Amino acid sequence: MTPSGMGELPSGTRFLHIGPHKTGTTAIQGAFNLARPRLREHGLFYVGTGRQPVKAAQQATGRPPMFGSAHGGKDHWRNLLDEVEANDDLRPVISSEFFCEADDASARRIVDDLGGSRVHLVVTLRPLSKVLAAQWQQYVQNGSRVPYDEWLEAVFNRPAAEQPNPSFWRRHDHGDLVSRWSAIVGPENMTVIAVDDSDRGMLLRSFEEITDLPDGFLAPDDTQENRSLSYGEAELFRRFNEEFRGQDDWDRLLYGRYIRRGAVRRMKVEYRPSREESVIRTPEWAMARAAKSGSESASAISGLGLRIMGDLAVLSELPKDRVGTPPGDAAVPSEAAAHAVFGAVAAGRDSEIAAKKKAESAARKAVAAEEGAAAVAEKARKRDPERLPNVTSGRLVRELGNRGVRKLRRLRKRVSPGRRSRGSA
Repeated sequence: MTPSGMGELPSGTRFLHIGPHKTGTTAIQGAFNLARPRLREHGLFYVGTGRQPVKAAQQATGRPPMFGSAHGGKDHWRNLLDEVEANDDLRPVISSEFFCEADDASARRIVDDLGGSRVHLVVTLRPLSKVLAAQWQQYVQNGSRVPYDEWLEAVFNRPAAEQPNPSFWRRHDHGDLVSRWSAIVGPENMTVIAVDDSDRGMLLRSFEEITDLPDGFLAPDDTQENRSLSYGEAELFRRFNEEFRGQDDWDRLLYGRYIRRGAVRRMKVEYRPSREESVIRTPEWAMARAAKSGSESASAISGLGLRIMGDLAVLSELPKDRVGTPPGDAAVPSEAAAHAVFGAVAAGRDSEIAAKKKAESAARKAVAAEEGAAAVAEKARKRDPERLPNVTSGRLVRELGNRGVRKLRRLRKRVSPGRRSRGSA
């Protein structure tokens, strides 16, 4: 087989990028999604239809949908596997940071489902000191009500599995994350990228090398920029979350529709905070703990015999310009607030239009079905006028429907005793 990417990978390799969160995943996914039409020329295809297969990853790991979202009745993971098998002549690239939340049993099943030894796993890592604030505001976007100082206290001074965010250390104990997955896929089938934020092109160049793409092939998708919320913006939505989640009888899907995909998305795209405004400062004690965790992770990873791109020393960074105490009551600029309100209203309008179109489509189908049934009934009456001389088409349609209901009831009666006997056996 012809070599792939880094020289030793066979052409049948299946690339799985598991994040974790806040390590440049949006940039990677946006670039591959943008390059989707050109990837086949190089024997690759990007799995899924959007930027990343969130629902498939969540199902595969056993993770529930985000607050305000639903998986629906589809088997998204099975659909992803079917897509991979249908394109077996190409090397798939699969990327979702939600894969990192898999426990050992789920991780093994994911790897086995994707072909076992054919899987090459990619993990991207950034300093935990740079991840903390970004991860907190992301939890807020997904419905969290916990203030930053309380959240930090919980992260570092409570058992890892406790609320408010039991997923945090499964994602961000980077040494443990890499060790667990390495034991499943084997160190020879795994690459760790220590992301260098000072080199903006480093991440995409690394993926070009791994997947054997030409230099400069992957380009950033500026339309998919996933900037973090500023402290003031995060506080705005955190306080909204307190109000929203206090309404026990409200449909949680409203949150995903109008807030996360409406207000938050619009504000992030249309408003650009200044550098000073955008930085969420973190108390020095928490930053020191994060740097210590990063150093321990670097030591653990360096001894695993993996392919490492970049310098693991970056994981223990403690950026002084991010140290400090968030303001007690940060204001949200009126421009940002206006975009948020507009985003929520626009989402409501879009939802109404979609509901109207759905209702109109259902009405057209019902009319078509009734007209079709009437035509059938009319033909039956004409074929046998002696038997049905005075029966109107409408009445005959109703009678045919009633007969169908009676037949279904008789069928259920015949089936039900058998079901009960099997259940009691």
